[in-house]
This record gives sequence, structure tokens and C-alpha cells, in this order.
Amino acid sequence: MGTHRIILGLAALCCFCLPHLIEAKPFEVIVDQSGHGNFTTIQKAIDSVPINNTHWFFINVKAGLYREKITIPQKKPFIVIVGAGKRSTRVEWDDHASLAQSPTFATLADNTVVKKITFANSYNFPSNGKINKNPRVPAVAAFIGGDKSAFYSVGFAGIQDTLWDSDGRHYFHRCTIQGAVDFILGSGQSIYQSCVIQVLGGQLGPGVTGYITAQRRTNANDANGFVFINCLVHGFGKAYLGRAWRPYSRVIFYNSNLTDVVDPLGWWEWNYQGYEKQLTYAEHGCFGSGSNTSRRAKWVKKLSASAVQHLADLSFINRGGWVEDLPIRI
Repeated sequence: MGTHRIILGLAALCCFCLPHLIEAKPFEVIVDQSGHGNFTTIQKAIDSVPINNTHWFFINVKAGLYREKITIPQKKPFIVIVGAGKRSTRVEWDDHASLAQSPTFATLADNTVVKKITFANSYNFPSNGKINKNPRVPAVAAFIGGDKSAFYSVGFAGIQDTLWDSDGRHYFHRCTIQGAVDFILGSGQSIYQSCVIQVLGGQLGPGVTGYITAQRRTNANDANGFVFINCLVHGFGKAYLGRAWRPYSRVIFYNSNLTDVVDPLGWWEWNYQGYEKQLTYAEHGCFGSGSNTSRRAKWVKKLSASAVQHLADLSFINRGGWVEDLPIRI
């Protein structure tokens, strides 16, 4: 009889525990400068994540201006950082001169997800009230170096080299990227969907033209490239849509609103004069006062509709279906 009761008790315990184990919430901590959370800085929250983490670890960041540099190490994947809004939660620092050392935010890990926060490099940024003698130096707001990473309603603010989209497959949705020179750069295989690209060309001085992208595709077999879908390009001053950082640079603007901040020439081969046929720069279905392609560089490719559609599709970055597996939806 006693044994029978023990068995029944264990069965009841298992029935109670199993659904609770299945429904267990992901790991979660709160960052609050006022001290009402688990941590007062974002970096300390990241430091608390176990090495080789295999669970989605949520870091919820309360509103405030966080003056700190943040790094997610390569061995800390599956981190989700969620702010209170890109106008409410802001991370800011002002390192500059070194491309590698200047990022305010850097992630080297795979499976990084960020939502509703702004990363800013305040060096020479218009709102900081300072005037520096050398505005055209690297001052990175964010470095993205891991694979399968996504950014939802995130702000990236800077002047030169704002968003270093370095390596891996990335998805940006409803993000705002501000800058003047090469302010979206790197070898990322990335889709920018419904994003706002704000040119701050006035920071460069009268008559100086900036550059939105500097894409770094090195050879014809590389899968990477930047694809902008349903985006808005606006601001003040003038900027090229892109210039070639490497000989097979690839950038597509698809169904996007290009205002008159876009220089009529559109694209620049930079150091690859004579190799223009290797560059893949294209605009398809774009509109707005800067979308007239009649004065674009003559070597710019005219891609077929099917070729553009292949690139301007989620499948360009979504091998394995990782976007659908993310813990945050659009």
C-alpha cells in the first residue's frame, strides 16, 4: 500500500512538473540605472551570461542614457537585448580613430537579437555640442560580427563608419541608421527592411559628398551583400548610395524612397576603376526625387527582375529558417 502511494505520488509530481518544465520562461535579467533591476549596466548583465550559453537569455534595459561600451564575446550566443524604445534607451560612447577599437556596441557572437534601443558614437555627432578638428575619422556605433543576428527598431547614430555590418547573415527591420561617410560598411550578408537611412551630409562641410554604403564583397563566389527593401533615404547634404570597398561590392536598393540627398551619379567605383563590371550596384522599383537613374554612373548594372527578386527576398539570408526561429517577431 505504501509503495502504491509512493508511485501515485511520483506520477502526480511528474504530471505537475513536466508541463512546467516545458513552459519554463527563458532566462531574463533587468538593467536599470536607478538600481531597481538586477544590474545597473548592460555590460554587467552580459558578463552574467554563461560561456557557451545555449538558451535565449533576455536582457531588458530600462529607459535611460547608458554611457558605456558594450561587447558580447564570441562564446556568448543567444543573447536578446530589449530596450524601452530607440528614443528612450540609448547607449553612447565617443571612441574614434581606430575602426576596430571605436565601437560603442560590438557583438562577436552568433544569434544576437536587439530591439528598441539606440547605439551611438557621439564623436562629432551633431547633438553632442562639440566641434572636433578632424570629423572624418572612424567612429563606429555598432560592430556586428556574428551570424544569424537580428535588429528590430534599433537606432545606429554616428558620422563615419556608423554601422560596421562586418560578417554573417543579418536582418534589420525598422531600424534608423544615421551618418555621412561609409556609414553602413562591411561584408555582411544582410537585409535592411523598412529602415530609415538618414544622411547627415552637412557635417562634412559645403560641397562635400558623403557615402551611404561601403560594401566589402571580395570575390564573385562570396554570398554577402547589402539589400535595402522598402527603405527611406533622406536627410541633408549629398551622398552616393555606395562606393566599392572591395572589387565585387554588392548593394541593392529595392522599392525604396530615394530623396534628393542622393547624388545623381549614385555610385562610385573608388579604388576599382577598370573593374566596374565586377561591381553589383542596382536600383529596382525605387521612387522619390533622388530615384532618377538617367545620370547614374554609366557602368552601373541593369539587373533583370528575376535577379533582383532573388536578392530582395528573405531567402537571401534565411538558409535554415533561422529568422522564423528567433524569439522576437516583427
